Amino acid sequence: MKIQNPHDRFFKETFGKVEVAKDFLNNYLPENIIKVIDVDTLEPQKDSFINEELQEGFSDLLFKANINKREGYIYLLFEHKSYSSKDIAFQLLKYMVEIWEAKIKKEKADKLPVIIPLVVYHGKDSWKIGTTLGEMIMGYEDLPEDIKRFTPNYEYLFYDLSRYTDDEIKGEAINRIATTIMRDIFTKDNKGLLGSVFRAVSYLLELDDKQTGIEYFETLMRYIFSARTDLTRADFNRVVKKIETTYPEGSEAVMTLAEIFREEGRAEGREAGRDAGMEAGMEAGMEAGEAKALARTAIKLLTKKFGLLPEEFKTGISKLDPPTLDVMIDGILDYESLEEVKRYLQ
Repeated sequence: MKIQNPHDRFFKETFGKVEVAKDFLNNYLPENIIKVIDVDTLEPQKDSFINEELQEGFSDLLFKANINKREGYIYLLFEHKSYSSKDIAFQLLKYMVEIWEAKIKKEKADKLPVIIPLVVYHGKDSWKIGTTLGEMIMGYEDLPEDIKRFTPNYEYLFYDLSRYTDDEIKGEAINRIATTIMRDIFTKDNKGLLGSVFRAVSYLLELDDKQTGIEYFETLMRYIFSARTDLTRADFNRVVKKIETTYPEGSEAVMTLAEIFREEGRAEGREAGRDAGMEAGMEAGMEAGEAKALARTAIKLLTKKFGLLPEEFKTGISKLDPPTLDVMIDGILDYESLEEVKRYLQ
């Protein structure tokens, strides 16, 4: 599935790693469930069951594992919206049916594997929805027991990260970093989120493999500054200072806001170019689309740093070519005034 947003990307880059998924399951699954799952057999599957309509709010990962000494699956659904979904039990049921259908059609299976569904949520609103399908069925609780058995029902495991305290977040360093940041990305203001970032940096010191730490720190920074566009240059500078004093190995891996936005601008520009150009004019269309996206990025960053820009600046920036815009964006963090921008507009 195409990665649509920073929440999806961060979730999959983190929990798509078998060792992190194992650590999560070992620390958060109820004891009576984890004892029947052989986590050493955990194997990620490439299938995704989220349709395009729901991609902006959900991500999923499917793992194959031996459950009670037989083939089974663990389905991990991540809801990255600021509010909870009332029909989550129904959506999950559809996904599980799709998994079973795939087993029947592709492998001609005559027995269905066990599927254990988990939902991870980190929205602003508290989750006030039941975790069973029966609660969605009108009057289900009032039915006699001998009638209930004709109506499908099941329960899913649920983790509301927003309710976890620091002491309740468990596991190895990367697991704790991911859970902490996902918990706070929607619920804390800039100052509170930076505190969580600083805590995450301290967790990196626990990693024996420094290269792993550096790589994951880059993943973490991409997520934070892509998901929270309200973070300022001053916020970024605080993170840089913290890295330099606490985790110097990661100082070179810090990706500036300008660099992140520039990469997004290039991708957006290439997409705009592909849409705009026919075969004969594709190259020109791509260049125009890239320039337009980079110009928006430059204006956005300059506005964030210096306030509302004069219209002549916006007009001049919009006329620049991609190489010039690249150079301008590279220097934005160091500019002292808009006078330094004028040299590109002449």
